[in-house]
Amino acid sequence: MAGRKEPIRLTSTSYVVLGMLDWLGPSTPYRLKRVLAGSVQDFFPVPHGSFYAEPARLAAAGYLEERVERGGRRRRTFELTASGREALRAWLEQPETRFGEFRFPGMLKLFFGADPSLFAEAQARHHGELAAGFESVREAASRGEVELTAGRRTVLETGIELHRWWEARWRELDVGPPPPLLE
Repeated sequence: MAGRKEPIRLTSTSYVVLGMLDWLGPSTPYRLKRVLAGSVQDFFPVPHGSFYAEPARLAAAGYLEERVERGGRRRRTFELTASGREALRAWLEQPETRFGEFRFPGMLKLFFGADPSLFAEAQARHHGELAAGFESVREAASRGEVELTAGRRTVLETGIELHRWWEARWRELDVGPPPPLLE
């Protein structure tokens, strides 16, 4: 049938795009990428290539409407359709039972015997900077400069606590080589 959309498997990247469009309203891929970098990317990394391609894939399946400017740069703007809103709503209502990934190259190096004093200070500083950045968002929200939903505030506070914990943990590890691996 003409106009019938083929069903596709929705991925975590799909839900990031759907959620961001629900949050931001009609947006270009460039705007989505820019907002992603300052929000979700901090705790849920999305590969750049797949994120940029996902709006077109979702539009082809009927979850988004795509509009292309007639002149100029022919910018593409995407907006949620009723199907996209329904898919997002259904996903948000599903209980989450999967655990997140724990992928820290520094921890992998420690596991295999690296000397933490070679990079622990840099790791501690990095986590401290991330926490400070999140704390500045919290301060801006307290002044009314940034609006945070309850869910976004929870994620922000969790990010602050997590990065302050990692900062402290890396400072504890900055004491020299670990004991040898057990055989």
